[in-house]
Amino acid sequence: MKSRIALSVLFVLIVATAFAQSDPQKPVAQTDAQKSFTTMKTLAGSWEGPVTTAPPAVEVEGKPAQILLRVTSRGNALMHDLTIAGIPDNPITMFYLDSDRMLLTHYCDAGNRPRMTGKMSPDGKKVEFEFLDIAGNPQYHMHHAVFTIIDADHHTEDWTFMMGDKPMHAHFDLHRKN
Repeated sequence: MKSRIALSVLFVLIVATAFAQSDPQKPVAQTDAQKSFTTMKTLAGSWEGPVTTAPPAVEVEGKPAQILLRVTSRGNALMHDLTIAGIPDNPITMFYLDSDRMLLTHYCDAGNRPRMTGKMSPDGKKVEFEFLDIAGNPQYHMHHAVFTIIDADHHTEDWTFMMGDKPMHAHFDLHRKN
């Protein structure tokens, strides 16, 4: 019985010593995924700007896009809500951290949900997303995205949509709405 008590006291002392040695004032280094996600969250707000596509897509070419980026779920997710004049729906994209990676899930008007992993460029101005996997029919799907931060009120988004084996590129030149 005495040995059990002694072991319990020893365990409590070890744990207390470990907590005493940690410095709550000392900042914890962010992982690359956390840095990328923090950068993406700086884009929260309302944005607008023209869309250009290659090859040209008549239904969206040159039309104004409205994008709302909203931090949600107590800071654990960023929602991207895209509206283009004359298009009846608005695809939603969610950005979030999953362990040591930043993920994007695109809820596509093609009826599927591709996921991509994001990484920030060394200069901290771009976050690039590479295709990971897809739920639903993969024939038509969002495949790649790049967000480039020009300044606090200007960023671009480049999205690649696969139509079978042919890519379509959409470029959004966006300014923050006041």
